[in-house]
Amino acid sequence: MSPLAALAIFAAGLAAGTVNVIVGSGSLITFPTLLALGYPPVLANVSNTVGLVPGSTSAVVAYRRELTGQRSRLLTLGSASLAGSLVGATLLLALPHSVFKAAVPALIALASVLMALQPRMSRRLEARGARRRHGGAPLLAGIFLTGMYGGYFGAAQGVILIALLAIFIDDDLQRLNGTKNALALTANLVAGLLFIATTDISWPVVGLIAAGSIIGGQVGGHIGRRLPAPILRWTIVVVGLGVAVGLAVEWH
Repeated sequence: MSPLAALAIFAAGLAAGTVNVIVGSGSLITFPTLLALGYPPVLANVSNTVGLVPGSTSAVVAYRRELTGQRSRLLTLGSASLAGSLVGATLLLALPHSVFKAAVPALIALASVLMALQPRMSRRLEARGARRRHGGAPLLAGIFLTGMYGGYFGAAQGVILIALLAIFIDDDLQRLNGTKNALALTANLVAGLLFIATTDISWPVVGLIAAGSIIGGQVGGHIGRRLPAPILRWTIVVVGLGVAVGLAVEWH
């Protein structure tokens, strides 16, 4: 690996770690960078997933204050994220990447639209008494499917997670962003451990992405925790729609 390539991977990890804390689409920075440097898609995907685990941990640490009092919620939703991620990571090793190509842009676009409509949808659910501390069965199912997607590919997983959480749970958006970071860490960690145990990993890539994303996690936490809820919401919406359009154009 040349010094220039190493610098590019580190910089991509730094940017991804920062973006993941605030929105959750950092893989769309690191994964294309690895492909541009000549890494095969599956090797790039699994190395990227493992490399972003320390960054996800850094994001959770940055949002530790918002996670206070959420132990029960995290255990409930985290179990769904863990199970889904295990299924998704297994599918990655067994199926071609083309399987999800048609669905991924649509999923991210839908999550972005849901995030834009979240206040109105939340009010309607609250009027019917459908918003709960843990979100109920519909949220658990959504978290499982998002964890499955996260284990398989994971780009913009955070956009989908925060949209689901904000719609079904009655809580401050910054606290839910902390929950999102914890669930994303769960999905990345489970998938990463499976990849380490079962397939080839580029450890130099992992080290560079990890180093960058750890720093980025703290930078993103500093920025994200200070954003007012409306700005945070519309940042997620705009980035999510941009990601969906970009993937649709690139993959089709």
